Amino acid sequence: MPPRKRAAKAAGQGELPGVSSTKEIQDILWKAADKLRGSMDAAQYKEFVLGLVFLKYVSDAFAERREELAADPELAQIPEHRRAAFLEDKDEYTEKNVFWVPPTARWDYISENAASAEGGVGKLLDAAMDEVMKANKALTGVLPKIFNRDNVDQKRLKELVDLISDARFTGHGDRPAQDVLGETYEYFLEKFARAEGKRAGEFYTPASVVRLIVEVLEPYEGRVYDPACGSGGMFVQSGKFVAKRRGKDHTHDIAVYGQEANERTWRLAKMNLAIHGMDPKGVGDRWADTFADDKLPDLKADFVMANPPFNMSDWARKTDDRRWKYGVPPQSNANYAWLQHIISKLGDRGSAGVVLSNGSMSSKQSGEGEIRAAMVEADLVSCMIALPGNLFRTTAIPACLWFLTKDKSPQGAKAMEDRRSRVLFIDARAMGTMVDRTERILTEEDLEKISDTYHAWRGTKSAKDKGLTYEDVPGYCYSATIEEIEKHDYVLTPGRYVGAAEAEEDPDAEPVEERIARLTKELFELLDESDRLDAVVRDQLKGLTNGS
Repeated sequence: MPPRKRAAKAAGQGELPGVSSTKEIQDILWKAADKLRGSMDAAQYKEFVLGLVFLKYVSDAFAERREELAADPELAQIPEHRRAAFLEDKDEYTEKNVFWVPPTARWDYISENAASAEGGVGKLLDAAMDEVMKANKALTGVLPKIFNRDNVDQKRLKELVDLISDARFTGHGDRPAQDVLGETYEYFLEKFARAEGKRAGEFYTPASVVRLIVEVLEPYEGRVYDPACGSGGMFVQSGKFVAKRRGKDHTHDIAVYGQEANERTWRLAKMNLAIHGMDPKGVGDRWADTFADDKLPDLKADFVMANPPFNMSDWARKTDDRRWKYGVPPQSNANYAWLQHIISKLGDRGSAGVVLSNGSMSSKQSGEGEIRAAMVEADLVSCMIALPGNLFRTTAIPACLWFLTKDKSPQGAKAMEDRRSRVLFIDARAMGTMVDRTERILTEEDLEKISDTYHAWRGTKSAKDKGLTYEDVPGYCYSATIEEIEKHDYVLTPGRYVGAAEAEEDPDAEPVEERIARLTKELFELLDESDRLDAVVRDQLKGLTNGS
């Protein structure tokens, strides 16, 4: 029995090829990654495996749509040659947001010809990638054509194709292939991030941090921008947020725009967006450095979400850049370049969530303190959150979240709380749960508590729906005025403002006056005992002296 049929039978699917659960798919594909791990570097095998997974997905989705068309009873009434032409009508696929896959790029063709292909399976795969990109403009320049190179072990590649053939993204009941692949793609990004360690920072932000930014900003509709978009995680989570709160039909209420400087990471982002049914054109037609070559100079976004490189010193700095409205950032650190770039992209009522190192909240080097003060005085800072340690596998540098906004007024019909000239400080350093020796995550309860605190403070619809009201909590949150912040020399570290947590009152605790009286009495008794023992010791010493 062929391997795909055996896997199908074991999964209880009869003759349906492929395994049934997302977990099984993930296990199969991670084994596939392991096959290449020793023969190429982590960044290359990531692109290798994810490219193949994407090709398998578009082929599965195409086959699923083809089966739907073939099952139409009306199709049986027309001549066979017209049926064949109908099943190859590109519009019948693209109108359902299914990528068109040319015959020689379909996975069945690749799998059947992998062993006998002239020039090896690598040549077959490169050709398939090229054909899919030519047939779908949104994928132009996105898919990797790296399978027919001299450093690629064609025998291992053939084994890899066989393994991926056992992963079927369709046939999962009510779950669309897009959802199954989306989960698998995200699983792989996380696994690769763990494998690559510090190098992974350029393409991966921990899921719980991304979710926190999205839950605070609530991007229900409008333009969402990320100037350092990595593999597109902020966009994907925004789409999930809208789908969960308002239904999948509303995911197109947001339009995503991004930029990424690393070519390989840019490709991952394009694939990630395509997999999740979002427009890959949002991250441009080419990778580019945001500071040196802003691809979206006129964009005004409703929401900006970003996890830019921490404390970057190698960046394209121009002292006369019009983005430096609050001061020229130093060459030695791009933190305030990112913040000012993001502010320049915000619409009149736009809001932003940015991950930066803790040093950004208090640094006074090279004019950074003056820039921060100018931003605070311009009333652009809405909320500062100190994050717990160990959230980022890619760096040991402690991190925080900056939330910026152009408008803290009640905003008319929205009737929010008037928070002009105020900043909310949240100290979340004690939150989170360790999932292993080195990694912490923010739990669902943590995410809800922090986002609820912000929404209660701001008076959003979410807070009103839940009946939330805001109050300062010592040791956790505090709403400070700009005057208070000025007294702290514009340092924005939450610990300076929230104070210490109040000790819980013990109902059985002894009254203070009684406790002082009791402790005083006990102290005198101890002093008396000390005097008695002192006298005993002196007598003993005298006896020893006389006896000598």
